[in-house]
Amino acid sequence: MAEFPAKVSTQTSTPEASGGVGRFLPKPDMIFLRSIPGILMMVEIVLGLLVWALIADTYYYAVPAFGWVMFVAILCWILTIILFVIILLQLQRRLSVIPWPLTIFVYHVVATVLYITAFITCAASVRRFGFFSAYNKAAAASFFACLVMIAYGASTFFSFGEWRGTGGNAASDQA
Repeated sequence: MAEFPAKVSTQTSTPEASGGVGRFLPKPDMIFLRSIPGILMMVEIVLGLLVWALIADTYYYAVPAFGWVMFVAILCWILTIILFVIILLQLQRRLSVIPWPLTIFVYHVVATVLYITAFITCAASVRRFGFFSAYNKAAAASFFACLVMIAYGASTFFSFGEWRGTGGNAASDQA
């Protein structure tokens, strides 16, 4: 009995098998999650949300300065989440026209300055309202705003190092 050769297909492969569909799904950067900048961004997100929640739970409408603290907390929280997702999913590689190290550095500088003003404003506005729990929430918001400010300052330091590179000063680079 004669054996016939198997059917040969002229199609090279399916889009799923060749990675056509999977190519567009970004793979998370697990190294970033374990790095100091990644941990700092997670701290900024968690503590920033805590500042937001504590201010939102006080009588922030009675103290106009708390409106500024609320604005800074919400703005920085949202922008940090967006930046975290971009870096985690390595989307900055697809948007190579943006100078990412400089962009991240400038963002951290601006966020640090905003949180410095928010911390000072929040700490200066803490006073006894009518009952003790509102005072505690405002004081706790000031404390956590200070921690977030320190985290953004540390992120500024690390993003500056990434922007400038680890090569040292200009004189030693040219030698």
